[in-house]
Amino acid sequence: MANSLDQQRYKCAMGAMQTVQAIEGAIPILHSGPGCAQKIGGGSGSSGKFSPNIFPCTSVSEKEVVFGGAEKLATTIDNALKIIDAELFVVLTGCTSELIGDDVEEVVKRFKGAEKPVVYVNTPGFKGNNFEGHGWVLQAIFDQYLPPAGVVPKQKGLVNIFSGIPQQDPFWYGNLRELEKLIASLGFEPNTIFGYGRGLESLNKIPAAEFNIVVSPWAGVDATKFLGTKYDTPVLHYPVLPIGAFETTKFLQAVGEFTGLDPEFVTSVTDEYEREFYYFIERYSDLFLEMRILSKRFTVIADAQYALAFTKFLVNDMGMFPNTQFITDRTPVQFQPLIAEEFKKLNYDIEADVQFLTDGYDIHQIIRGEEFGGFPLIIGSSWDKKFAAELSANFVNLANPLIERLVVNSSLVGYSGGLQLIEHIYSAGLARLVL
Repeated sequence: MANSLDQQRYKCAMGAMQTVQAIEGAIPILHSGPGCAQKIGGGSGSSGKFSPNIFPCTSVSEKEVVFGGAEKLATTIDNALKIIDAELFVVLTGCTSELIGDDVEEVVKRFKGAEKPVVYVNTPGFKGNNFEGHGWVLQAIFDQYLPPAGVVPKQKGLVNIFSGIPQQDPFWYGNLRELEKLIASLGFEPNTIFGYGRGLESLNKIPAAEFNIVVSPWAGVDATKFLGTKYDTPVLHYPVLPIGAFETTKFLQAVGEFTGLDPEFVTSVTDEYEREFYYFIERYSDLFLEMRILSKRFTVIADAQYALAFTKFLVNDMGMFPNTQFITDRTPVQFQPLIAEEFKKLNYDIEADVQFLTDGYDIHQIIRGEEFGGFPLIIGSSWDKKFAAELSANFVNLANPLIERLVVNSSLVGYSGGLQLIEHIYSAGLARLVL
């Protein structure tokens, strides 16, 4: 018998509708039961143009379960093309349509000559979660929408950047913009497809890129590698979201080496960034050394991207010590050794133990048995707030689900992102002093 899962921190694969949403001008068409869009797509913003409330949906019922839903899907696509002012339509399948065996590929082929492009992705919940679905959506668009190799000429200095899952990562928008700025500071033209002013114009530029960079422990990595193979474009997989001076400098150095830049030029760029970063660190050094505010031990409960990034920053930049770190995104087994190894690559020969767990109850039970030597620092999701209060912990809510905090375009990436993270952490610590 299957066990229940307490405090789940991801959605089913069809939650990757949010990846489609984040591409301006694109809209998902759902071949699923009624209510899926509202239940798994809402609550965290939209593309600015299309709300989950208006996503076309076949609303599969008992009739389609018995007789098949292919024709209803064809009708839904046809009507969507007529009445919705979108530039790209992406069909996503739910559990029911997959179980009854509808040939979605065959249905979508009927619209090959349509005025607007239609692609399809198999995204049933029993196949995976929205972290995996994100990659499937990207790869489907790269495969079915983008032209073959050789059609679009290469553009020197153009770099495709992929990182974070739109809306699943509350800071996705600001993080992408900051990554763009960092890449641009090295003299490249960054190209991202999510958010304001990008959309299909940026999507159409993808084949012209000279390089691809994916900043992610695992989500979206396979799709980016597929892209690199399709257009014979080199791919840099950088597994750590760069936060703070140490990791961001390391990231820019890796980009410079990968693209063949002069190391002295890269150093001149990173030195300027670091001078400003450490100016602020020195200004508040007395505060950071005050043990009444924070203990020196911490734990992170988050997806692989943030569990790794926060750990690297807190150890390498802030001199803190990690207790067990918890990754909650159901990381595929083939990526777990690589990620676990990264937790051993910390300064001062420090290594962090990492647990790949998805059940909040199990995570909390392990933390209860650990020693923090004072008030612990716990960075987690809204699920962890009550638990942190039981431990009298300094709690910072930065992981999904993020219920009590509105994130519009804030960033945690780069040198400035490290300073923002310090503000979040020490604000939680200082709040204790006035209670």
